[in-house]
Amino acid sequence: MKAIIIAAGVGSRLGSLTKNLPKALIDVNGKSILEHQIEIFHKLGIKDIVIVTGHKKEKFRLKDVKYVHNPKYLNVEQADSLMSARKEIVGDVLVSFGDIIFDELILNQLLQFDGELILSTDQKWEKSYQIRTENSPKFSDFVAVKNDQIIKFFKNSEEFLGKCDIVEFIGLMKLSEIGSKKIIQKYEYLEKNHKDKFHYASSFKKAKIIDVLEELRLNNMEIKIQNVNGKWCEIDTKQDLEIAKKMFK
Repeated sequence: MKAIIIAAGVGSRLGSLTKNLPKALIDVNGKSILEHQIEIFHKLGIKDIVIVTGHKKEKFRLKDVKYVHNPKYLNVEQADSLMSARKEIVGDVLVSFGDIIFDELILNQLLQFDGELILSTDQKWEKSYQIRTENSPKFSDFVAVKNDQIIKFFKNSEEFLGKCDIVEFIGLMKLSEIGSKKIIQKYEYLEKNHKDKFHYASSFKKAKIIDVLEELRLNNMEIKIQNVNGKWCEIDTKQDLEIAKKMFK
């Protein structure tokens, strides 16, 4: 099992904290976000770790990991950064966003679930936004589910309110060997052939992971969700950082 952490973003909403430092290296109680993730990976026996860098790549100095730099990071989005490391997407692969912290329970739940593509999701997302007042769920990643079937991957939490169950994708997913092959095959086809708007993205090069997931769903890839029970948080703002420090103290 390999882990790929997407850590190329600028993290501009954190203001001065990320002016000269990648968001993934922000300190949370004495350890960076990356170090929190890597510690959990190591606990569960995952030692093969790849980090996709972008903003301030020279600041990444962690040892015993592999770095892949995305030189286009300022003009692209998550999907392009992940595919900068496409040569590493082989066999069983974990993919994690570089701005989240999660506990061992969450990762353990994901590892025990089998399928081509498994996503960690949160059923209790509404509670978190009651304290994340500087964030709006309209811009987070969601999955609409009805009768245990995924209806759509989408950005605006209000789109399906009252129509079906909604869970939030937390930024952690697992690919099987078949899943890894399928996601690369579909991405490379789109890379050559897709023009104009791409789902919620203004263009294919601006695609986020949620846009790629929706495309895979429409092409009948086997995608499953694993609703998590542990602790996790996303760090987009200074308020989020304070919440993370309390949650993982």
